[in-house]
Amino acid sequence: MTATSDDVPISARASVASDRGAPVPHAYDFSAFDSETCSIARTLTLIGDRWSLLILRDLSNGVRRFDDLVAHLGIARNVLSRRLCALAEGGLVTRAAYRLKGARERHEYRLSPAGRDLIPILLAMMAWGDRYLSAPDGPPAVARHPDCDARVRVSLVCEAGHQLGDRPRLRVEPGPGSRLRERRPR
Repeated sequence: MTATSDDVPISARASVASDRGAPVPHAYDFSAFDSETCSIARTLTLIGDRWSLLILRDLSNGVRRFDDLVAHLGIARNVLSRRLCALAEGGLVTRAAYRLKGARERHEYRLSPAGRDLIPILLAMMAWGDRYLSAPDGPPAVARHPDCDARVRVSLVCEAGHQLGDRPRLRVEPGPGSRLRERRPR
């Protein structure tokens, strides 16, 4: 069953306080909806394991050949092969043939447009890790904009162009693909 905010029963709506303490209007009871239709759950099906995220990180930083990925990640060849196949099947990675002089044909891997769209997520994870998990001497890597050499940061911006800041007030509503969770008999 698809649900819109008008379809949500009053009993399923809730007033949720933001971290600033002000109620966020028109919030709803998130637990009333099917969690399997959630875009986060679907994304995690594709990239929710450690190796897949590290492979995507390396590909986004130019490590493209199978043997180079094995060496850099310290990953078993069979595990890398399975993850690359899954990422390719999920539309995140493409495979291109290459041949070094005198050698057999091999493949290198690149991010597809859908894979490149994950770069902000990787950068957000990097920023979080830098903030909460870095060694005292600082982060192990810094992302910079090559045109001006300024550090890159990920930020939340609404469609109207408003910067939401570090502690945003958000209102999450059921989208057109949401479904009410089926109640199971006890």
